[in-house]
Amino acid sequence: MGREHAVILFDGVCNLCNSSVNLIIDLDRKKEFLFSSLQSDEGQALLKENQLNTSPETIVLVKEGKIYQKSTAVLHICRKLIFPLPLLYGFIIVPKTIRDAVYDFIAANRYKWFGKKDSCRIPTPELQERFL
Repeated sequence: MGREHAVILFDGVCNLCNSSVNLIIDLDRKKEFLFSSLQSDEGQALLKENQLNTSPETIVLVKEGKIYQKSTAVLHICRKLIFPLPLLYGFIIVPKTIRDAVYDFIAANRYKWFGKKDSCRIPTPELQERFL
């Protein structure tokens, strides 16, 4: 499983989450990120391995032995993408409680605003290497 890569765990049935994964794939020119849905066997194994019990509302970034969740994960992901997205990392100075409150509001409404799928995303053969 390429531990030299950071792994992003996402809600596999969420349209916003799947669109975000597509955007990250397009903007991750160095191919630093691997992906797995939270609902997949691989995603569940990674959560268990890191002693995490999280809900599908929470994006998780596993990077260099560290775990980042919610807004902190999003900001660390943005930091590694092409310009101008790394500038968003500046929001790390905003208190986590405020950042996560905004994250939680979006997460709570994501299905209503963006919809959801009946099943998790299946990567195309070209993108298979980017998914656990």
